[in-house]
Amino acid sequence: MEVAVIGLGKLGAPMAAIFAASGHQVIGVDRLESTVDMVNRLEPPVFEPDLAETLAKTEGRLRATSNLAEAVRNARITFVIVPTPSDKRDAFSMDFAEIAAMQIGEALHGRTDPHLVVMTSTVMPGDTEKIFIAALELAAGRKLGDNLGVCYSPEFIALGSCIRDFLHPDLLLIGESNPQWGELLESFYRTVHLSRPAVYKMSIVNAEIAKISLNSFVTMKISFANMIASICEKFPGGNVDAVTGALGADTRIGAKYFKGSVSFGGPCFPRDNKALARLGKDLGLDLHLPTATDQVNESPLERTLALIEAMGGKNKTIGILGLAYKPGTNVVEKAFGMALAEALNRRRRAVVAHDFHALDLASRILPDEIALTDSVEKCVRRCDIIVLALPCAGYKAIDTAWLKGPSPRKMIIDCWRFADRASLENLADVVALGTGECLEFTAAQPQGIPLGVAV
Repeated sequence: MEVAVIGLGKLGAPMAAIFAASGHQVIGVDRLESTVDMVNRLEPPVFEPDLAETLAKTEGRLRATSNLAEAVRNARITFVIVPTPSDKRDAFSMDFAEIAAMQIGEALHGRTDPHLVVMTSTVMPGDTEKIFIAALELAAGRKLGDNLGVCYSPEFIALGSCIRDFLHPDLLLIGESNPQWGELLESFYRTVHLSRPAVYKMSIVNAEIAKISLNSFVTMKISFANMIASICEKFPGGNVDAVTGALGADTRIGAKYFKGSVSFGGPCFPRDNKALARLGKDLGLDLHLPTATDQVNESPLERTLALIEAMGGKNKTIGILGLAYKPGTNVVEKAFGMALAEALNRRRRAVVAHDFHALDLASRILPDEIALTDSVEKCVRRCDIIVLALPCAGYKAIDTAWLKGPSPRKMIIDCWRFADRASLENLADVVALGTGECLEFTAAQPQGIPLGVAV
């Protein structure tokens, strides 16, 4: 099938590559000529594992252009994956989506061949019909019907695992303007997915509610696990993994995203949670859960800072291993490691940080006083306290030679409880966040130091 993908960013580029690798003729559209050129050279325009390999499998079925009208006129289905950034009210802005809808409508004006437009970006419930469809119909000069349809079908994929998540989704969510268009979209996805996900078809507004609710529920689950972690740190022998492991075995709860560790971050979870709270206010509802989830999300940072201070962090150099918001990506938006580095810098602590993929983006944001290094060894050797902020394989087994030296034993804060302790404990003091081990340092320490205060 001939398809167009509008927007070749972090999600759009993998989507276009997967469609073409699955045998479809794909025209990708982006306003950045540099992105267009890279896709036409089959080079990844964004950092994403397995994207280069997927592009290599497209075998002439993928090309890119900055001419949206050309792409739409040559397609049967147009997928829209443009940014919907948070606005000043914490709602999702439809500015880019509305422009795309108008341009698609203009390209379809005067044509009668069937065309399906699929909105995949996250939007506020009601905005697909109120803004996107209204702009599309006005520009196309016709109403939705047998020859023009719209589906809202967001992807449940994460940066760092886009390709895998897209090929093996848990569910396919389709909000349809008409059942015939939902059937067409389902049949298309059946040629792409390597698994057979459950399919849920519904009205467009119900699909919009489902999308924003799903992400907010996941963040609530993460914050609940982090709340348990804070409790376990107050008991000798407390261990959050023991507790959440038992609770997660109950199918009513489940183990996914139920590990007490660091604050959730990234481009989606924090903003989706705030958008749900904003939706409640707009509807005259006081939605307590998303607000409480955000408040609890500050706890891991506060507890880690308190632990560092209790370890004598004022006179020590602190190393942070992991600045991206998750392994396998270079995205640092709302990342725990970034927030920790900035908070320590505000307290005038010496900080050295490392990340496998995110140093370039981090360097554009972090203050110059924070030293960045592309060497795990240099970070470990230079620091007295080392925070394992991400569960990356490269941090799991630190070379014990890096821990040796004339200085006192180094201290390691293992935020994810994944370090190879057997090899480390003879040369360093390892303290796991979410366990009673923290009591050794924090039992007699004052709590609740404001994040921005220099002490």
